[in-house]
Amino acid sequence: MIVRIMGEGQVRLADSRLAELDALDDELQAEMENGDGPGFRATLGALLAKVRELGEPLPDDALEPSDLVLPSPDATLEEVRELLSGDGLFPGA
Repeated sequence: MIVRIMGEGQVRLADSRLAELDALDDELQAEMENGDGPGFRATLGALLAKVRELGEPLPDDALEPSDLVLPSPDATLEEVRELLSGDGLFPGA
């Protein structure tokens, strides 16, 4: 699976790793629903750090179709709300 972090690039992430991100996705979604800005910032940072840790960066000149697009680290709560579906950032994880 190819994951794009907006403003940073793409990483290849094994599908089997999505379960490791599911708890952070659920937490982020709850913070979005509750309007918890500080919690949102912390969880978004943790989610992106985990994706970077578990994924393998693609070369800057690689243009693979992205299976998932994650917000940039400086995205606002409102911007991320637009990216979320009813399933969160990781549907089916």
